Amino acid sequence: MYAIIETGGKQIKVEEGQEIYIEKVAAEQDEAVTFEKVLFVGGDDVKVGAPYVEGATVTAKVAKHGRQKKVTVFKYKPKKNYHRKQGHRQPYTKLVIDKINA
Repeated sequence: MYAIIETGGKQIKVEEGQEIYIEKVAAEQDEAVTFEKVLFVGGDDVKVGAPYVEGATVTAKVAKHGRQKKVTVFKYKPKKNYHRKQGHRQPYTKLVIDKINA
């Protein structure tokens, strides 16, 4: 069984036991997180939401928090002596999917 959930402005396909990386969630490590925004549940019987499947939830456990590799942002305008260099590291949360309730 699998499901498509919405989190952090993105849609992610998840299965039980899968490890996923999503935008940072305000939860402590080893804490359970429940997603109610389930768009689709697939498997033996298919449920499609309009926009969300009623009564369907996905439960996950927070494995860790971290930050991705640094991305360099460089702004430059030729012949104007203008250049700005900036770095950015996007925070993420690693989850382990426990159960899909449909």
